[in-house]
Amino acid sequence: MATSPSDPMTTKPAKRAQLKTLRRRQTQRPDSPPWRQTMYDIIFEADTPAGRWFDIGLLVAILASILFVALETVPDFREPGYARLLDAFTTAEWFLTILFTIEYILRLLCSRHPLRYAFSFWGIIDLLSVVPSYLTFFVGSSSRSLLTLRSIRLLRVFRVLKLWRMMNEADELSYAIWSARNKIIVFLAVVLVAVTISGALMYHVETLLFNVDEVTHVNPDSHFTSIPQSMYWAIVTMTTVGYGDIVPKTSIGKIISAVLILLGYSLIIVPSGFVSAELVGLRTDESQNREQHPCSVCEVTSHLKEAKYCYRCGNLLQ
Repeated sequence: MATSPSDPMTTKPAKRAQLKTLRRRQTQRPDSPPWRQTMYDIIFEADTPAGRWFDIGLLVAILASILFVALETVPDFREPGYARLLDAFTTAEWFLTILFTIEYILRLLCSRHPLRYAFSFWGIIDLLSVVPSYLTFFVGSSSRSLLTLRSIRLLRVFRVLKLWRMMNEADELSYAIWSARNKIIVFLAVVLVAVTISGALMYHVETLLFNVDEVTHVNPDSHFTSIPQSMYWAIVTMTTVGYGDIVPKTSIGKIISAVLILLGYSLIIVPSGFVSAELVGLRTDESQNREQHPCSVCEVTSHLKEAKYCYRCGNLLQ
């Protein structure tokens, strides 16, 4: 016995799936003929078995294409003994490029509004994933490095694995960061002042030598050749990265370096504290002023009590 969306026997996930399908049909799913509708369901949808396997195969093809392009840049594979292997990589990459081209054409063919898809985010990404290969005929092999843009298409894994519900937490994090922006700006200003002062101080300590006769001499062996380079060292030291390309040699310089490292350890946790405080305050406000009824389309929660529509997708709340 078939159930309608309003039937109480219909489960909540099934209602969400039906509403999502209805929303897609209202935007891009063609009205006719049936073969275009079937093609659209397979290419654009991930709710059917065929559509899910299509997306999984697409993700595998994208990973394989990125792997082939990356292996072509390995110097060892350019030796004469690996000529056949390099040709195999090139052939496989061109085969995948042709598949992606066919896929892009099919997406345009089965869309109700092809231009709307072509100028959408995913449409532009899909186009950029195939254009660099054809540009090699005009500008040479230098454009092949742009094929790594295909890695952006891996974002489709969110749809395949049903991870869009995690975007609610991403919204909360971005809101907390934006709320703490003034504190973060003040913190960065303090760090910039500390970097400038320590960089200028290290330049004078390590490079400029003062004698008793008050004559200034420049130390030619110093790594701190300028104040901007000294500021670069201060940033690397304060963040506790420590590349080791620039090191102090004088005793005073080493003391300043140790103080700057301790200061970096103290400051590195400050921004996370700002964001954590905003998140705690956000959760407290939400528990007092919001309800937890989720949107049936995008599954976002924590709407205002007087809200009638979802603040993300605009769907009518039940």
